[in-house]
Amino acid sequence: MKRFFSILLTISLVLGLAGCYRTQPTEPTEDDTFVIGFSQVGSESDWRIANTKSMTETFDGDPDYEFIMENARQKQENQFASVRRFILDGVDLIIIAPTVEDGWLTVLTEIHDANIPVIIIDRSVAVWDENLYLANIGSDFMSQGQLAVQWLEKQTFGETETDETDPASTDSAETTVKILHLQGTIGATAQIKRTQALEEAVESHENWEITSQLYGDFTEAKAYEVMTEYLKENTDIDVLYSENDNMTFGAMRALDEAGITYGKDGQVKIITFDATKEALQYCLDGKIDLCVECNPMFGPQVKELIEKYRNGETIPKHVHVDESAYTADDLTQEFVDARPY
Repeated sequence: MKRFFSILLTISLVLGLAGCYRTQPTEPTEDDTFVIGFSQVGSESDWRIANTKSMTETFDGDPDYEFIMENARQKQENQFASVRRFILDGVDLIIIAPTVEDGWLTVLTEIHDANIPVIIIDRSVAVWDENLYLANIGSDFMSQGQLAVQWLEKQTFGETETDETDPASTDSAETTVKILHLQGTIGATAQIKRTQALEEAVESHENWEITSQLYGDFTEAKAYEVMTEYLKENTDIDVLYSENDNMTFGAMRALDEAGITYGKDGQVKIITFDATKEALQYCLDGKIDLCVECNPMFGPQVKELIEKYRNGETIPKHVHVDESAYTADDLTQEFVDARPY
C-alpha cells in the first residue's frame, strides 16, 4: 500500500512540474483582499531603504491589498524561509528582491507548484525556465556600467586623437589610468553587470588598469574597512569605480583619513552608482565626479503590473526603469533638494 501511494505521489509531482506557469490570477480571499508577500534583501543601503519605502507606501492604505514584507538581512537562506512561509500562508502573489542570482531554482519551483505567481524586482535570478516567474522589473545594470565607462573615456586621453607635434599630448595618451574597483555583494545582478561593464572596457583600453578589486558588500562600513587597509600600502589611484553610494561614502572617509584628495581638481576621480540625494549633493559640491542613477522608486510600476495581471492582461517579462547619469554640470541645488531618496 505504501508503494502504491509513493507511485501516486511521484506521478503527481511529475505532472505538476510538467505544467505551464499559471496565466490566470488566483482566486481572491473571502474579503476580496489580494495578499502579497514581499521578501526584501535587507536594509543595507540608502537605496534599499528608499526601495522598501516605495514598495510599502504603494500598497499601504489600499483596501484591495494586504502587503506583508519580510527583511532577509542580506541572507539568501532567510529569503528561502520567508518565501516558504508565504506559500504556507497561501498568499496570492510573491515578490522577491533576490540577494544573489544563483540558487533560486528549487524555491521558485516550489512556488510554481503552489500555483502562486512571482514577480522578481531590482535584481535577477539565474534559472533556465523563465516561466517560473511572472515578470522581472528593475534596472538595466549593464547600461549603468556602460554609462560610467563612456564618461570615463571622455575624461582620459586614451580615446582622443593626439597631436604628433605635441610631445605632451602623446605622453598623456600613453599614461596608465589606474582604477580601484569597489565591488558590491558578489553574485548580485548589480555587481555582476557593473563589474562586467568595467572589465570589458579595461580590456579594450590598453592604458586602463584595474589595480585591485575590493569587496565592499554594498555597505558603508565594509567599504571603509577595506579601503582603509588598502590605502595603508597603495595610494596610487586615478579612479575609484564604486558600485554603490554607501560604499563610496565609506571610501571617501578612508581617503580623507589617508590625506588623498578626490573629486574636482583632486587626485582621484570618483564614479558611484545609485545617485541618492546625499551622493548628488557631494557631486554638486565637486566631491564626486559622476553619479550613475539606479532608481529605487518603482513600487507604482510593480503595482501596475500586478493590476494588469489580475485583469488578465498580458504583461512584459522584463521591465527596465528609466535612469540617467549626473555630473556637477547637470545638477542644481533645487534638483538635489527635490530628490525623494
